[in-house]
Amino acid sequence: MSCVCAAILYTRMKKPSPNTDGLSSLLRSIGLGPDRSKGVPLSMFENSSEAWLVTDQSGGTVHVTDAWKMSFPVGVGGEHGLSGLRSFVSAAETSTEVERLFTGAARGDAMRGEICVAAANGRREWWRLRATPDGAGQVYWRAEDVTTQRERETRGHLESEMVTDFLDNLPVGFFALNANGAFTYANSTLARWLGRDAGALSGGDMAFSDVALDGTSAPDDGVGYITLQSLDGSSFRAFVIQNNRGHGGGVRAVVLRDPESGQDIEPQDSVSNARANGLTGGLADGLQIPPWLFDDAPIGLALLSEDGVIRSCNLALARFLRAERDALNGTMLVSHIAAEDHDEVSAALSKLVMGTAHAVHSEVRLPGEGAEARAASLHAARMKSVDQASDDGEDGGIVLHVIDETEQRHLEVQFTQSQKMQAIGQLAGGVAHDFNNLLTAMIGFCDLLLLRHGPDDPSFADIQQIKQNANRATNLVRQLLAFSRKQTLEPVVLDPTEVLSDLSHLLGRLIGEQVELRLDHTPGAHLVRADRGQFDQVIINLVVNARDAMPGGGTLTVTTRNETVIDPVQRGPEIMPPGAYVVIEVADTGTGIAKEDLERIFEPFFSTKEVGEGTGLGLSTVYGIVRQSDGYIFVDSAIGHGTTFGIYLPAHGAEGEVGRNAAAAADKALAERRARANSQNPCSAEAEDLTGEGVVLLVEDEDAVRLFGSRALRNKGYTVLEAGNGENALDVINEVEQRIDLIISDVVMPGMDGHTFVQLVRQEMPDIKIILMSGYTEDVFREEISRDATIHFLAKPFSLKALAGTVKDVLAG
Repeated sequence: MSCVCAAILYTRMKKPSPNTDGLSSLLRSIGLGPDRSKGVPLSMFENSSEAWLVTDQSGGTVHVTDAWKMSFPVGVGGEHGLSGLRSFVSAAETSTEVERLFTGAARGDAMRGEICVAAANGRREWWRLRATPDGAGQVYWRAEDVTTQRERETRGHLESEMVTDFLDNLPVGFFALNANGAFTYANSTLARWLGRDAGALSGGDMAFSDVALDGTSAPDDGVGYITLQSLDGSSFRAFVIQNNRGHGGGVRAVVLRDPESGQDIEPQDSVSNARANGLTGGLADGLQIPPWLFDDAPIGLALLSEDGVIRSCNLALARFLRAERDALNGTMLVSHIAAEDHDEVSAALSKLVMGTAHAVHSEVRLPGEGAEARAASLHAARMKSVDQASDDGEDGGIVLHVIDETEQRHLEVQFTQSQKMQAIGQLAGGVAHDFNNLLTAMIGFCDLLLLRHGPDDPSFADIQQIKQNANRATNLVRQLLAFSRKQTLEPVVLDPTEVLSDLSHLLGRLIGEQVELRLDHTPGAHLVRADRGQFDQVIINLVVNARDAMPGGGTLTVTTRNETVIDPVQRGPEIMPPGAYVVIEVADTGTGIAKEDLERIFEPFFSTKEVGEGTGLGLSTVYGIVRQSDGYIFVDSAIGHGTTFGIYLPAHGAEGEVGRNAAAAADKALAERRARANSQNPCSAEAEDLTGEGVVLLVEDEDAVRLFGSRALRNKGYTVLEAGNGENALDVINEVEQRIDLIISDVVMPGMDGHTFVQLVRQEMPDIKIILMSGYTEDVFREEISRDATIHFLAKPFSLKALAGTVKDVLAG
């Protein structure tokens, strides 16, 4: 046969990365440039999904892809090329940019730029053009739509300007200092108070000490009063709220001007005026801040005495602690915190009282379990007395900020758990892939041995034992794939009530006579969409676990009901979104599960049973199936109080009798499809003749799998060519004279993967028949396979009969 074209060989040497447009990979891999290429065959552009235009050096059209034609309709003179593109350019500045690109490309320079064109609907679209001359008289133009990106950047710029305007016009001052105490930002309000220009104040040349009357380099952490001086020499008192120091030691703060500003105000006068006007009703005595700032602040605020007693608090703190505001006054702060955090909070407050720290921070938990558990971040600072020379001995106390971090903690736990489960899933999937390769060889060679050792041979029983145990191992691998959500599901519309009723006899036999089985179904339960076989496996696994948890007998209850979730439900690391669900609960009266085991209950190979009594894959399989079915599973348990597993599956839209008829029709259609597939499948019991003829190229990096596959196919009459990877397979194609009828290739291989290899070969051999095989399931590669209906898939492990039958079926088709 003819050799594969040079472009394929170039690509093979450069190993194009998968999951990219074939043409872009090809151009990148051969390094298009004036001194590195002799041109690219135009046939490479035929099936590209990208907008490409090939011109000669003077701009004349040589070839244009369908994507380019759709992006730029026919222009002036019926031209799709560069001259037509000029007629769509909608702005003068982009017209100049177009000419710059055209002129540079004509000189042989690689060019890049963005232009604005007028679409047919009157909308302005932005396109990024790249021009790559090949040094052989042709220029390759690629267009990429960047309209969405441009619009997003514009929106971001407008939003930034809006936020800046908002900050500038607020009735409070904002400023930021760098580590040296110089202003890096000040809003217009603060600049006006100081009699200075906001731009000049934010330039980094003016220090905070230049405007502070006492010359301090920066305000203290926390809250307090400070006197600022204006450019005209006047001064005013301001209340400064400073957050934690920013990155690099900087400061960010809010400034509230004293309502009596315009002259220096004596502290005692301020206190007297505030009390006389009733402004301290919700504040602790001695904390001089506007009442609205304290009472209506969005975070919890409180003033504590030195011994940790709440002297005053705002509404936000009362809401967070779920108590009346007046009831909190006079109570100990630690009484509202979980007992395990008492010592940490007391030690932190002691540092403030003893003067060893000016501000402290603690992360605490509040009393509550499960969904009621809450967390908070406490920030406390020592408050100086308003009148340091006061004779009444009154201390300023401690200012406390309380920030609700419950949601953040939940998100952190959810993210950590998600990362852990994802990592375990990837590990499980990888282990399953490798084991499937080993099992393919084991099962395959057993089949070859059985061809020579019949039932009367003494070795026949031993070989069958090896094959049977290999098949058992295959089931364990499928459970691993179920947890990693990489198994193939065939969902149909099910009535869970009817399915559970059908299973009741089997479940009764599984649990034995010592355990009482109760089924409690709510009338009118919604339908669900799930794989019938996997649904059965989930229920059976949960029932068997419940039976094992009741060695002395007990009651096992399976219930179904409808439930509408209005708000997102947080259960451990999982957040279930609102919607209509069918809830299936499996509850036992057994020994229960320890609290420390609940977080790991769905991990593969984790088991609370004795060594040798379980694989640890049962609940991980249940978890994987439920999550792959877009459902959720939760567990409630305590030692000595039994265990309840709750499965939440999204309710299917069909309800009532119509829905049940739809479910029956779907089940019938699935059964007919499987029956039809079995009747046509040469691997079925009725298809005994698996021999055939033809030339087959087998590409497999696992030596044992490749050896079995080649021997099996040769025994059935095929001519087999072998290759250990994609690169070697290309060499085989170029070297042999025979016409290859079928390529069987592994998907995951070192170097060039199966998909890339197939794409390259099909550019020269478009009608070649392909079978891809992998230790992963078809679902993992469904997107790639769906692009080409002529590509067939064979999942590992497979037997000799399955391999030969699939080959004969594909060649016959």
